Amino acid sequence: MSRDIHQKLSVAFTLLLLLFSAPALGASFCAPDGLQASGSIYRICMPPADVYNGKLVVFAHGFQDANTPVRIPEEQLQIGDQSLPELVNGLGYGFATNSFSKTGLAVRQGAEDILDLVKLFAAEQGTPSQIFLTGASEGGVITALLTEQHPQIFNGGMALCGPVGDFPFQMTYFGDARVTFEYFFPGLIPGDPFHPSQDLIDNWSEYYALAVEPVIFAPENKNRLDQWVKVARLPFDANDYINTLRVSANDVLNYAVVNLNDASATLGGFPFDNQSRWYTGSNNDLLLNLLVMRAAADPAAIQEMKTFYNTSGALSVPLITMHTTLDQQIPYVHENIYSLKTILTGSFLTRHLNIPIDRFEHCNFTTGELLFAFGMLLQYVGTSEPLQDVGSILQGEALSTFSTLADKYGLNYRMD
Repeated sequence: MSRDIHQKLSVAFTLLLLLFSAPALGASFCAPDGLQASGSIYRICMPPADVYNGKLVVFAHGFQDANTPVRIPEEQLQIGDQSLPELVNGLGYGFATNSFSKTGLAVRQGAEDILDLVKLFAAEQGTPSQIFLTGASEGGVITALLTEQHPQIFNGGMALCGPVGDFPFQMTYFGDARVTFEYFFPGLIPGDPFHPSQDLIDNWSEYYALAVEPVIFAPENKNRLDQWVKVARLPFDANDYINTLRVSANDVLNYAVVNLNDASATLGGFPFDNQSRWYTGSNNDLLLNLLVMRAAADPAAIQEMKTFYNTSGALSVPLITMHTTLDQQIPYVHENIYSLKTILTGSFLTRHLNIPIDRFEHCNFTTGELLFAFGMLLQYVGTSEPLQDVGSILQGEALSTFSTLADKYGLNYRMD
């Protein structure tokens, strides 16, 4: 669900591979893209037979806006000038990814497509000895769900900044932001807030930049902006209030306009309900709650989310989660909810570890933090040997961050 998520995912996968003992970089061959029965496009890339270590890395990509073409997100497979599949294969691992069968909300479809992708890989390349699944944002909740539900397939998972706690709550976050925005800035976004027109969706980026953002952040509207931020619980960095709010406002309104109709269609009904919600944080909460728009969720949509989108917290194999505490797209409270679930199922700390990162922005992690998190995943999986060559992978502040976290959590590693 992020503009820059492809860059951060690419870094994450690079570090995942560097954690394992592996041969030097070698050749890589990607077969022509194939088509899954669902319509998802898939890609399998392999190293030479004498380099292949028999293990597979599966890449579950992040959210793509609705109404964009179904495609493998190439921007998420590139690290500067380095191709991610080439790097994965050069380190000895098989690599597989796909597009999912649809864009927009695709948690259920993406999970089914990932399971089918594993079968396709086994049919074409043989069954891997280990399979590691990781993903961020939408790919994060897919990773959590599949790690819980299919321990016989995946040896462990790494879910970054995903809505792993409660999916209806995620819809509530976006819905609350939209209806309270309408209260503080009435009519600024044309049309029905719950059913955006296709014309508005198609031209949203330009309309927001020219007609919405300048009004929100006009000096004379600062009081209204401040109230909206409090009522909608929008995250921001106190040291960079306006600039970080620009990111938060853009992201929540983008989802509410561009992706709401798709979410309703995908879930089988309208997913937002605020009939009994009491909003606080304005200068006049009574007036706010009397006048704010109200909506009732379709019971079918709520049931769909609870059945197919909500995690259970029951784990048979390790799942490491990591989340920035000031995530403006997927609130950090998801991690608190998921940790409670794992406490109730007996998986907390034994098979689940959450790593909070005190920082603003969705999936905003450093290389040192990602390397540490993946190291914890390996330690949870049961890798006996310490991480090797950490000093050659990280330098400067990244190495200092890694060392601080590793020493705090008791991660076994070697500098060389």
